[in-house]
Amino acid sequence: MKKRNRGIRLVAAAALTLGSLAPVATAPGAAQAAVPGVAKNYASLMYRSLTADATMANLRATLVKQQADLKKRSADAAKAQKASVSAQKKLATVTAGHSAVFEKLKSAERALTDAKNALARQSKQKPRSNAAIARAKRAVTAATTVRDARRTRLHQAAAELRAAKKVAGVTTSAVVNSLASVGQTSAAVEQTQTRIATAGTAAGYAAQAATISRSVVDEVRPVFTIADTTSVYGVTVHRNVAYAFKRMIDDAKADGISMSGGGFRTKERQIELRTINGCPDVWTAPASSCRVPTAIPGRSLHEIGLAVDVTSGGKTLTRKSKAFEWMTAHAAEYGFVNLPSEAWHWSITGG
Repeated sequence: MKKRNRGIRLVAAAALTLGSLAPVATAPGAAQAAVPGVAKNYASLMYRSLTADATMANLRATLVKQQADLKKRSADAAKAQKASVSAQKKLATVTAGHSAVFEKLKSAERALTDAKNALARQSKQKPRSNAAIARAKRAVTAATTVRDARRTRLHQAAAELRAAKKVAGVTTSAVVNSLASVGQTSAAVEQTQTRIATAGTAAGYAAQAATISRSVVDEVRPVFTIADTTSVYGVTVHRNVAYAFKRMIDDAKADGISMSGGGFRTKERQIELRTINGCPDVWTAPASSCRVPTAIPGRSLHEIGLAVDVTSGGKTLTRKSKAFEWMTAHAAEYGFVNLPSEAWHWSITGG
């Protein structure tokens, strides 16, 4: 028999069936409102078991992407911080330069005032000295030129200061945003790491499902209705085992084993089979007393869709068949257990 590669097929199988059957296992509709919680829990455990490897693979792939993203965002944050430090230094330099230019302007304005006062005094001097007045006027003109130049320089310095403040503000915001992004990505990485560390295993989920399988039978039987069943490749089963049953058929097919079978049947059909199979008494004779072992009506798991009589190639399974060999090796992974007296009969409890 070809060795099965659970990890490779799980991703494809989960993708194909998640949309149609996974909801059956996790979020039953109105028609299944009466299905006990234990049955839904069983279905959820089996779904998680059969998708555990794919889930883990997706988590690990997500973690790799998140870690790469965190590395990039951390590098971006470092660049933003470096740019911010540079911008702050430049702002300090420009601010100091602006203050120096402002002080120079005040000095030039004082010098102009002094020149104007000197001109005024010279103009009042007696006798009047035209040469001295001319020199005083030239001093005023020169002081005015210096004052105007420094005013122009102050306007330039003010523009440089505004630009430096804007750059500093932008770089500061960039640092805040980049650090927030690093924090969010880091939190996402930690969350994914926690999910990986605490994720259950396929075997663990399957084992949990097995421990409640008898409770599923006990609680489903009193409230079961046909509305709780669905068809999987022509086999009618309880909705809460549909996903696992489909996965089992698909995985067997991938291994070269074609399987089908008979699932749900009504109590009336069970009565007919008891008669057809020659049971000494329809209601009291043990199954083993029939020509073909047949459960007493009301006790068969077929009547609640939790058992399947498996066939392969149109033939009932025998202990020598390849399908039986495959089922013996793998059926438990899907929650199906064999009834020892009937090679073809598989159910969630083995009953």
